[in-house]
Amino acid sequence: SGISLSKQRYAYAAVQAVLMVVLADAAGVTSFLPLGFMPEIAFRDVVGVGALWWAMALLWVMSYPGSSAIWGSRAVRMVMGFVVLVPSAIALMFILSDDAGQWLFLYVVGIVTAADIGAYFSGKKFGKAKLAPKVSPGKSWAGFYGGLITVAVYATSVSWFTDLPSLPAISWMIITVVAALASVLGDLLESMVKRHRGIKDSSQLLPGHGGVMDRIDSMTAAAPVFVLLLVLLRSQSLTDQLENLM
Repeated sequence: SGISLSKQRYAYAAVQAVLMVVLADAAGVTSFLPLGFMPEIAFRDVVGVGALWWAMALLWVMSYPGSSAIWGSRAVRMVMGFVVLVPSAIALMFILSDDAGQWLFLYVVGIVTAADIGAYFSGKKFGKAKLAPKVSPGKSWAGFYGGLITVAVYATSVSWFTDLPSLPAISWMIITVVAALASVLGDLLESMVKRHRGIKDSSQLLPGHGGVMDRIDSMTAAAPVFVLLLVLLRSQSLTDQLENLM
């Protein structure tokens, strides 16, 4: 976000944490706060804001460096921090609250991992045309497509050999591939912000590895998109089942 003083950073992180708890309770994901402390809000609206944000972030990444005139100020980057981290944290809380929460969480981690592995090997072998040279010169279109193919194989394997999906195979594939696309965008956004600020690491906790955000940037985008689609498609599937019974 560009905050330099330690006290300001701690205060910013504390506000983030409070907002996560308050919104998670209001959306019915958790119950940390006293009953009635916050008016109820629709869970899908919370993660929907996160998904909508990533749609806008795509435009900013595509138009960089010109887009920095919009988001380059410290105040706007602080707001960006909220819309990146809060919806993703609430989405992960929702996943873990599911009956198959631990497996779903591992599955989402697997999406990001499969996309990274596929992108690395295909990009290393075939990567010539650059995906976003002004943002991240190391990423290629070959890596992008290789990552998506790897994710598609991953989703197919899970849907064939486990009962985790609880959705039609095509719905599961759509959710997974779109979440993988979002994970690429999360990585590009982090690279864009670091390039704008002229820094290598987003923090000093993991120096030389891009900082903490480089370890979770893909997940911050994949999680809310995955959960939003999961909720919407599960709801539609349930509606279809009820209509068939009537």
